[in-house]
Amino acid sequence: MADTMKLLRHKRKVHFTFSDGAELIEEYDVNTDELLLRKWRKKGTLGNVGKWEIEVGEQSSSLNFEIDGLVESNANPVFIRKDTKSHFQWRIRNLPYPLENYKIVTKPQEGQIVLSTVNKKYFKMFGVPDLTRYGLPLQQDVIEMAHANNTLIISYKKPAAYVEFEKRLLQEIKRLKASKDGDVDCATS
Repeated sequence: MADTMKLLRHKRKVHFTFSDGAELIEEYDVNTDELLLRKWRKKGTLGNVGKWEIEVGEQSSSLNFEIDGLVESNANPVFIRKDTKSHFQWRIRNLPYPLENYKIVTKPQEGQIVLSTVNKKYFKMFGVPDLTRYGLPLQQDVIEMAHANNTLIISYKKPAAYVEFEKRLLQEIKRLKASKDGDVDCATS
């Protein structure tokens, strides 16, 4: 029983609502202050509520074939962002190729990172929305790659200014009072 309790994570959930109707939910591990989940939902052009877009972490999947229809193969590559204190990090599961097969290039003017394989079996363009929101350009020399257990791990070292910003933000979040249902609700201007 004690081992099971160690596996449970206590989370701090923060829900932001912006003046344009956009919503942001962030979940942090209470013990380590690690960002577990960040997801955005924006209003559509006609005012309808859009779907949640996950930026960091992964949503627990509850597939219902009758509702979802076709379901993708579990052997397809799975692209997930999972940050650390010092790095933005992306993990791509189900990529069996050796590390030498991957090529990564930044396109600072487009705000994109491009991952491709020499054997032309995988291609992915993705950005770092955090840096875009903070107004920082992408840099090629701070990207590292590793490969283990059919998972490619891409790490992008966070700029010192952004690390300091995250520390201040986390301090503000810790000061917030929880609402009655346990979530912290933040209305922003």
